[in-house]
Amino acid sequence: MTMTTTRDTHAPDFLAGDEFSIPTYRVLSQEGRLFEGAEAPELDRDQARRIYHAMIATRVLDERMMAAQRQGRLSFYMQCTGEEASVIGATAALDDADMIMAQYREQGALVYRGFSFDEFMNQLFGNELDYGKGRQMPIHYGSRKLHYMTISSPLATQIPQATGYAYGQKLAGGGQCTIVFFGEGAASEGDFHAALNMAAVHEVPVIFFCRNNGYAISTPSIEQFAADGVAPRAFGYRMHVIRVDGNDILAVYRATQEARRIAVEHNKPVLIEAMTYRLAAHSSSDDPSGYRSRKEEEAWREKDPILRMRRWMDGQGWWDDEEEKALQESLRREVLETMKRAEKRPPPPLDSLVTDVYADVTPALQHQLDALKAHIRRYPDAYPRGARSLDPGLSQGDDAASDKGGA
Repeated sequence: MTMTTTRDTHAPDFLAGDEFSIPTYRVLSQEGRLFEGAEAPELDRDQARRIYHAMIATRVLDERMMAAQRQGRLSFYMQCTGEEASVIGATAALDDADMIMAQYREQGALVYRGFSFDEFMNQLFGNELDYGKGRQMPIHYGSRKLHYMTISSPLATQIPQATGYAYGQKLAGGGQCTIVFFGEGAASEGDFHAALNMAAVHEVPVIFFCRNNGYAISTPSIEQFAADGVAPRAFGYRMHVIRVDGNDILAVYRATQEARRIAVEHNKPVLIEAMTYRLAAHSSSDDPSGYRSRKEEEAWREKDPILRMRRWMDGQGWWDDEEEKALQESLRREVLETMKRAEKRPPPPLDSLVTDVYADVTPALQHQLDALKAHIRRYPDAYPRGARSLDPGLSQGDDAASDKGGA
């Protein structure tokens, strides 16, 4: 039995894929007007305002937390700046019970689904209210109630996991799908290809959402692959694919709506390549001036996805300058207030380091924990937060000192 669809030829006829030309789907111009022949998706006033609020909230959170990192109040941070339309537009097109598997720049998806600033701060500062119990580095969020899988540091591991999770959704028959976000750099990992092949063969409801933001840290796309972006790879797996302007909120929303319909109604995987740009550094540890020009960055700032949506909403009569000013001010105030609260909260109990690993703490883990406690008690000044977690009855003065930072 043949496993391919083919035709005979009697001379060597090599193909390079140049015959495949994938267009970029666009609806909204940078001036906030629909392109001729384009149709806006069904998006009412309340939904549009919810999306825009999430975009602004994400931008404000990123600005404030990057400043906090520069002040030494936070060890590490990564911004979504410039990619808000890709992340939030796709999330808004999903059912709230669909699973989201993120890479590490998708905080906007959580903002849209209702993750509070307090919840963000608790994770960023790893305090006693952090769902991850302080075990993860900052920006590794997760929320069971919001169907957002906890972020994992190794690049691309979430992609095959998304295929597996979607296979479970298919078996459950509940009409849900999984969306997995990743960058074009992660698409160069073997996990990407394994995931797409498995999803296509087993026909599972998963949306592979590639944020092609131009750079894998400092490596430009042109040095990552010779093909026309990531989208053509879908043909190798006989998968539905669309390329979309990732800064066009209406195009992203509509494309993801249709991708979800294909995934859920037909149990078919879909690949979306969103063409966007990372306006910020890769992370707080990166300096993009070493690998890209200021002129390039400024050109993309003119394509800011928030500005594009704002202009469209102005045209609809759904937003104005007074609302913009009030929202910006209230969000900045709320971020600063919640950050101060999170900084003052104590760290998780030290014993929580070894729980949730096995049903019962193993002798080896208990031995390591006892040794750690002894070490901290011997050198409490070197580990103020650790000492605080051992002795909740520390004086207020000790609390204030430990709030300034420590191991």
